Amino acid sequence: MIKASFDGKVRIMKRLFLISAVCLGTFMATLDISIVNVALPAIQRDLNADMGMLQWIIDAYALCLSALILSVGPISDRYGRKKVWLAGIAIFTLGSALCAIATTTNMLIWGRVIQGIAAAALIPGALSIITQAFLNDIERVKIIGIWSAVSALSLIIGPILGGLLVELFDWPTIFLINLPLGIVTLLLGWIGIDESADPEKAAFDPLGQCLSIVALAGVTYGLIEAGAQGWGSVMTIGGLTVGFLALISFVIVEMKVAKPLFPIFLFKTNQYFFQYNVASFTLGFATYSNVFFIALFLQKGQGWGAFEAGLRMAPEFVAMALFSFSFGHLTRLTSVRNLMILGFVLIALTSTALGLVNADTAYTVIALLLFVLGAGMGMATPAIGALIMGSVDKAYSGVASAVMNALRQTGMTLGVALLGTLMTHQALNQLQHDEMLMATVPAQEVSLLINNTSSVTLPYVAQAVRAAMTSGFNVAMIGGAGVVVFTLWLIVKRRKVNV
Repeated sequence: MIKASFDGKVRIMKRLFLISAVCLGTFMATLDISIVNVALPAIQRDLNADMGMLQWIIDAYALCLSALILSVGPISDRYGRKKVWLAGIAIFTLGSALCAIATTTNMLIWGRVIQGIAAAALIPGALSIITQAFLNDIERVKIIGIWSAVSALSLIIGPILGGLLVELFDWPTIFLINLPLGIVTLLLGWIGIDESADPEKAAFDPLGQCLSIVALAGVTYGLIEAGAQGWGSVMTIGGLTVGFLALISFVIVEMKVAKPLFPIFLFKTNQYFFQYNVASFTLGFATYSNVFFIALFLQKGQGWGAFEAGLRMAPEFVAMALFSFSFGHLTRLTSVRNLMILGFVLIALTSTALGLVNADTAYTVIALLLFVLGAGMGMATPAIGALIMGSVDKAYSGVASAVMNALRQTGMTLGVALLGTLMTHQALNQLQHDEMLMATVPAQEVSLLINNTSSVTLPYVAQAVRAAMTSGFNVAMIGGAGVVVFTLWLIVKRRKVNV
């Protein structure tokens, strides 16, 4: 009896270590998406970086994460999920160390590349490890909710912690904090995670992996350049062309290979796997991307500073964390699928409502809408993860998680690019139709007002720019809401399933 009691305590301790490890790993990877932004002025000062180099300090991470996120899942399934995930933690920690000691911008960018490569193993790998460790549906859903809450919290903490560290110490500390975190996470994962692999069912598709990397990197690069240089630039067209040609070739290869990297057979034979992955793409396109637009609206539409805007976005992330953390309890009231649908309904309604606000709307109204939006995200995010992982054999957990995260990441990048273009076009169009403004500002300088609102000194021009940016924000949010409504229609028209 004593031995049984001891074994039970060891089992509980291992599970706590596992949960702590995957949550810390995801926390590190997600934190480094947002924490760097507030340190850019200090980095520019110390490393003498131009704006293009600063942009690549951000984009190098996103590009590598997007390009490799699909490839790592099958590698985990074949060679061991624990092994690949622990390697990701170690590489991420080393990349952080390189960033911290960087003496040139190029050195810092290479450190970010290493971080992005490692993050591609950490984010989808965590969900695969959870699926393997928690076979009971109720337990698994609860842990996925906790994991999603940690991810949301890292988005809140990133800009605030980054600003604090830069102010108290200097910019290298935003990377140095990953060193002790990485070591602790490695130890927790080493002890708490049991090795699992399914080599007989894992994808074996070297050509598909190469094509997927080129396709995702090309499309992501093209979309990044579209935001920086416009849709007509050579780099944008070149990146998108290479990406889409590689994507077409990738699909052809995946239809013929015996063990494909991208499980097209799951999309063909499993309607729910298809639906839930469309939902994952939409979540990235219409909600994860809106962090960018809401920040712009608060700063350029309502006139708040960067730090103040970050604090005013907190209701969205707090609600997301609260509802994600409570997700396991919510599943006692209704099915996971119904929670996903409710989450999407809240996202659609609040996105539409945000499409109706103006530059003078009281912050209490904005805060309430952001809280409800976060609540919708807090229900939809863990629900989609649980539904996708529950719709496939656990032997395919690595590739299923990789596909889900790749689609979400691609959706976010595409959302920022397309909805961002919509926002800019609407703002510019409104300014160009303002006769009083056009009589004050030379026509060739109107577009500059959108990119640099801080340089505006004339009261009427400042008011017109704020109104134009708000109008652009409205259009972007309503565009996102339209995509969410379409996805809802796609989901609810099918037979309902309880998970």
